[in-house]
Amino acid sequence: MKKHADPSLAQLSEADELGHEARSVRGDHAALKLWLRMLACTTQVEDEIRRRLRLRFGISLARFDYMAQLYRQPDGLKMGDLSRYLMVTGGNVTGLTDELEREGLVARESSPSDRRSWIVRLTAQGSEGFAAMATEHEQWILELFAGLDADAVQRLYGQLGALRVQLVRLQEQTLEEKT
Repeated sequence: MKKHADPSLAQLSEADELGHEARSVRGDHAALKLWLRMLACTTQVEDEIRRRLRLRFGISLARFDYMAQLYRQPDGLKMGDLSRYLMVTGGNVTGLTDELEREGLVARESSPSDRRSWIVRLTAQGSEGFAAMATEHEQWILELFAGLDADAVQRLYGQLGALRVQLVRLQEQTLEEKT
């Protein structure tokens, strides 16, 4: 590995030798390299969060995400809405709901407006347990992103937001073309 006078150049050189970036070659478009780097970073952060949740709380990331959605909605959510927010099938939500209900972390009741629907809420035990997990989770995220200064985080956030807007527009355009 080359030594660089500028530490940020050394970090870039090290990053170029890791993971998905190793699949790209010098002539590849910058956008392709960026995609591979974003994928690598996302995978690494997610793997580390999964590992820590399992070690510290004995819980999967899927269960954490499920509880996070309910924590944000104290009045509960219909299982169909929960499925949509989590971007998983109804069967996955039903399985998680069954498990968490047996453990006393969620309660399920029929919807007053739709007898075919169930509303799921965190129990007091579920809410307290999630709050403790969320506090640690936030600290883990801060630790994992500590290599970036606050300005870099804000710039990346804004730039990725612009990318999301572009992607949504392209998706809408593609849907319009199909109809």
